[in-house]
Amino acid sequence: MKQSEKHLSRELLTISKMVDIYCGDHHNRDVLCENCQEFMDYAEVRLQKCPYGEDKPTCANCPIHCYKPARREQARQIMRYAGPRMLLRHPLLTIAHKLDGLRKAIHPRKLTREQRINSRKD
Repeated sequence: MKQSEKHLSRELLTISKMVDIYCGDHHNRDVLCENCQEFMDYAEVRLQKCPYGEDKPTCANCPIHCYKPARREQARQIMRYAGPRMLLRHPLLTIAHKLDGLRKAIHPRKLTREQRINSRKD
């Protein structure tokens, strides 16, 4: 598994755990409700299409807004609620996410052609 695939799969796992916490506490369900499952499906597609690939910053540090405004607000609510609870329930994912937050994002349009090509090869 490539480094980018590891990073992106960890990002997907992190948002999945956050949605699990949020949905479980707000909708009293053991499995995701329809609305939360739709959000997860949307988030997975957006993550797969991220133009940063392995250099993906956390969404809070990203200059590109790839979520539609309503979904971005939903993500913000989920993360605001689940974020503090993640430290107790999933400490390693939380630490990895915080470290990823230190990653500086360069807008893809500001990358040189060579940098863009090299990032796709990784």
